Amino acid sequence: MIEGILWAVLAGLMLGLYALPEKFTKDFEFENTWSLFFAINTFVVPNVAAFLLIDGFSEVLAAIPTGILIGMVVASLLWGIGVMMWGKAINHIGLSLGFSLFIGTIILVGSLIPFVINGLPERPVFATIMGGIFVVLVGVVANGKAGIMRQADEQGTQEKKGSMATGILIAVVGGLLATGFSYANTVGGAVIHEAVIAQGNPEWMSAVAVMYVIYMAGGVAIAVYFIQQLTAKKLWSKFNSPSFGRNAGLATVMGILNFAASAGFAYAAFKLGSTGGTVGYAIFNTVSVAVAIVSGLITKEWINASSKSKNALYLGLTCMILGIVIVAIGNGL
Repeated sequence: MIEGILWAVLAGLMLGLYALPEKFTKDFEFENTWSLFFAINTFVVPNVAAFLLIDGFSEVLAAIPTGILIGMVVASLLWGIGVMMWGKAINHIGLSLGFSLFIGTIILVGSLIPFVINGLPERPVFATIMGGIFVVLVGVVANGKAGIMRQADEQGTQEKKGSMATGILIAVVGGLLATGFSYANTVGGAVIHEAVIAQGNPEWMSAVAVMYVIYMAGGVAIAVYFIQQLTAKKLWSKFNSPSFGRNAGLATVMGILNFAASAGFAYAAFKLGSTGGTVGYAIFNTVSVAVAIVSGLITKEWINASSKSKNALYLGLTCMILGIVIVAIGNGL
């Protein structure tokens, strides 16, 4: 159990940090930075990782039953749309609040999906885990309130309020769609694990194989959106910038961190056993929020915020950490 929790925490650290390099790109609009990141993240990194690391990877893909593969692809397409909306939400409301609302929605819905598919554990285990998730969500609500107060502290114009409301809506809807990630991992994890082992690979490589399917399918939805946006806003020329090399390097770091985080979660869920899909998912996502909040503080997103809004943020962070401890205890039961 300890190994699984440690992997979930490490994965959450990487996920919480993956978007940070975006703040240091130059001469790019939102669409340029995130389209470049997603191209690397969903197509380049998965192919390099899967075909370089996994022996007989083509045979692994062929061994996935058609019904399971279709379910994974559809769920992954929804996840791709949700992740794209996440990036848009961060652009509206900042790293801290964008992570909090998006991940909070994912924790609530995504953590329940494995129970729906695999059945409920014993009552004490289920009650403890759900109690922990509830405490996490109290923290998410506190973070959301902190973000709204911060926006009011900073400017409070109608335009800004509209941007905040839009960003919150985008984050929540995106979070709902992004729970397709949990579904795809739950339905495909065991089958792909067996196929990877059958080819003589170590078991941890099954996480890379699962993420390959999810990222490649999800990347299609993201690519369609950004091609349309770059064309409509006439932003293709922005890639012809002296800063392209720098920006591409930052986007590559983002892509590697994001993919490694997801693969780390998949392996953590496997090591945590029957409740791993729920427990690992909750730990993974909550740690990422905590890291994103700290990153937001370090990069001075909250420099003009009042002490009241900062206190709400700290309360939210405390609740999220406490909730994850309770979730871990539930898994230990």
